[in-house]
Amino acid sequence: MSEDGTRRPLLPDEDRGEPGRLRSEFAPGSTRWAVRRAQWTAMGHALKDQGRPKIAVVNTSSKLSVCFAHLDGIADLVSEAIWEAGGLPLEIRTVAPSDFVTSAGRKARYLMPTRDLIVNDVEAAVEGAVLDGMVCLSSCDKTTPAHLMASARLDIPSILVVGGYQQGGRRAGCSVDIDTVYESVGAVKSGSMTTEELGRLADSAIQGPGVCAGLATANTMHVLAEALGMTMPGSAPTRADSAPMRTKAAEAGARIVEMVASGLTARQVLTREAIENAIEVALALGGSVNCVRHLAAVANEADLGMDVVAAFEEKGRDAVQLAAIRPNGAHQVWDLDRVGGVRTVLRTLLPRLHRDALTVSGETVGALAERAPAADGEVLHRLEEPVNDEPGLLIMRGSLAPDGAIVKVAGAGTARRRFSGAANVFATEEEAINALGEGEIRPGDVIVLRGMGPRGGPGTVFAASFVAALNGAGLAGQVAVVTDGELSGLNHGLVVGQVMPEAADGGPLAGVRPGDTVSIDLDARLVDVSPLRNGTPVTAGRPDLERGWLGQYAALVGPVQQGAVLRRAAPQNTEDQ
Repeated sequence: MSEDGTRRPLLPDEDRGEPGRLRSEFAPGSTRWAVRRAQWTAMGHALKDQGRPKIAVVNTSSKLSVCFAHLDGIADLVSEAIWEAGGLPLEIRTVAPSDFVTSAGRKARYLMPTRDLIVNDVEAAVEGAVLDGMVCLSSCDKTTPAHLMASARLDIPSILVVGGYQQGGRRAGCSVDIDTVYESVGAVKSGSMTTEELGRLADSAIQGPGVCAGLATANTMHVLAEALGMTMPGSAPTRADSAPMRTKAAEAGARIVEMVASGLTARQVLTREAIENAIEVALALGGSVNCVRHLAAVANEADLGMDVVAAFEEKGRDAVQLAAIRPNGAHQVWDLDRVGGVRTVLRTLLPRLHRDALTVSGETVGALAERAPAADGEVLHRLEEPVNDEPGLLIMRGSLAPDGAIVKVAGAGTARRRFSGAANVFATEEEAINALGEGEIRPGDVIVLRGMGPRGGPGTVFAASFVAALNGAGLAGQVAVVTDGELSGLNHGLVVGQVMPEAADGGPLAGVRPGDTVSIDLDARLVDVSPLRNGTPVTAGRPDLERGWLGQYAALVGPVQQGAVLRRAAPQNTEDQ
């Protein structure tokens, strides 16, 4: 892209094909034409087929995690559909981070940076080869926002195929899932469960491929991908590797070839109106707190110049919560699937939406919503009869978070609406979990986990396991948590997350000392600290000493309120040199 946002020529003039042809078509006789023909002929692609639209099938398959275990089969299905529609499918692989597996190293510092690593990986593979379109197979937490960001950055015809949710199991006559396992760590720490019992629970919790069964970050981003218009209608939520999911994958393969022919690119779908529609859905369902930074990143990559945090705040003033999906309530994500999924949510919210927003199907949000089933009134409530008279996510401000913070109020349960207590400050999640086991965290405390944001980690450091442990220990309603660290959409309780500015940038969060009074008021949407003082930057790690990928990330990552995207360093002034 040039500075004014227009697309630059991708190839030297002598390599470009005839005007009006596919961008992947190079001039016969040019170097690029000759060497690529040699490569692809050797791979078995007939010469006549090399003139088809060239479609990347971006596959995040991995043997590290059950989240991605089914995607090779889905990639084959998408490729077959692309071929049948007249395209040439070209599968590429990227890193595939799993929040429950990739979090093991460096206290989860690699998790958040992998999102942007995927974006760059897709850019290098797809733009480097000058392909005509792409279908992205998105599963665990970071892959869906990464694929949306890559689509916005490249602005070529793009569709996401979401990987779907996993099936939970049963233990001792009760339903169990990964959320049950996650929170039971706190029960072990508090002595109410043995390690052996936790192990047996873990062995029963997952019965098939796909992402966490609750409305955590992965399912939230699957839902928002459809709300943005970037999936085939009816894609989310869906059971992983089910017949409906496979049908939508095949539809995506066929549709991407049509999009190339018609010139429908990602930025025609990923507009300001689409982002605002996704915000409405996130507020109504009480999605993961992490969706705020991910939508901000998508808007940033699409060059929308949009303050997504402020948009959440503005729309949240009169939004309501329409569903209580686990961990927000008793219903499961497959219940939302059963009553019509995102299509029904869009129909229910249509009076609040930009109905003319375009989707990858070629139809508008309004046209698709009007054909969707109506809300059932139990799993998904109507606007006039909501589950709660406030949105599922709240943007908080105040002296402790002048640039904003987020509370998943849908998951706060019976937590007090107003909470004031002494700050109990920890530099790491491990220290806080050990303190929990030693009985050093008491009812009325406000636990402050800081220095753990994208810049401070570097790479956002896990705070989610501590919050889950609090719930397992039975303290969720008696202790509040304030953090700039990484949270899970499975977390619930009174948790103020994504505090901005993060402590690595200095400011009020960096200035909190043990014993300071932290006050949280959900009704006023305020989070304050007394006494108020700005502090020197606090970091969980040493960003300046990091090597490898984390060092590169530390040098380039921007503010979390802008999506924590990677940005170029400011150019040096060379006038006097």
